[in-house]
Amino acid sequence: MTETAKSKKQFLIFLLIAYGLTYIMGILTWYGSTIPAEMSTFPTAQMFYPAAGVMLAYLLTEGKDSLVPKWFYFCFLLITLVMVILCVLSVTMPEQTIAVMGQPVSLWAMAAQYLTIGGSILCWLTLLMSGKKRRAAWGLGWKKWKASIFCILVFLLLYFGRAAVAYAMEGTPEAMAETLKDPAAWAYILFVPVNFLLAFAPFFGEEYGWRYYLQPLLQKRFGMRTGVLILGAAWGVWHVFLDFFFYTTPDRGLIMLTSQTITCITLGIFFAWAYLKTGNIWVPVIMHFLNNNLILVIANDYSADVIENQQVTWGMIPSALLLNGIVFGLFLLSKEFRGTRRRDGQKVDG
Repeated sequence: MTETAKSKKQFLIFLLIAYGLTYIMGILTWYGSTIPAEMSTFPTAQMFYPAAGVMLAYLLTEGKDSLVPKWFYFCFLLITLVMVILCVLSVTMPEQTIAVMGQPVSLWAMAAQYLTIGGSILCWLTLLMSGKKRRAAWGLGWKKWKASIFCILVFLLLYFGRAAVAYAMEGTPEAMAETLKDPAAWAYILFVPVNFLLAFAPFFGEEYGWRYYLQPLLQKRFGMRTGVLILGAAWGVWHVFLDFFFYTTPDRGLIMLTSQTITCITLGIFFAWAYLKTGNIWVPVIMHFLNNNLILVIANDYSADVIENQQVTWGMIPSALLLNGIVFGLFLLSKEFRGTRRRDGQKVDG
């Protein structure tokens, strides 16, 4: 098999899992919203699909390479499969609940939480067992400590700065300061590193697919900047079923999809910048985790369903476009987006 033919096969396998499986499960997402069923397992499971597509593609085409981290890949794929099964069970047997602190909780949602924790621990173990050489060969190693820490700190500064500006635009400039005075907020923030270690797998699932695999392909085909913009749009559309049937109600789904796409394009620019600057996939993985989990701090709501059934309006779109475009989108003008993209996240001139 030629390299071109192998690359095409890998891309097809990736699409079948990252998008094909996503949209098949999207039909179940719609069905579950009509029952209704507890749907929180679906967005978590979907986050696994991009990396699962990459891993399956590599195992089927690069299996003879002794450096392929097969045990790590097998572990991740197994967790993904179980997640899919839990999603199916949550809509076919929605009445299965257990009591937690006196409140009924979906058995399948609880199982998904434990699977995420247990699966993340198993993934860490198999990743460590793979050895430094295998991790480096397949984009799994940590590199450029100073640049990596710098990018993460810049993200945190921009993240909280954007929230402060958003509150000011809403006429409540004191809200951000009040939130950060809350001891519960700091207790939650201090626990974030531990939480990441116990729940990194879904976030790795997206970033290993989007940033490590798909970003270099699109940048090579369409250019450094246009490739990232196309990736952001593709990432946004990937959320379509969740936007219509989980994050909000169907009548507001188009608004949510528009907002989601703006976020994915602009945030994708920043994640791409950080990955190009460091060649370290763990940087966008950590930033993706922080982006999703610090929402609870910004919203001052530590309920697990804070992202479900959001109330969005078309009036929110212009400010979201302006704010995200300035805070994250302007990084598209940085020097990291010049030259030609290599697999390791770095660039060469040409």
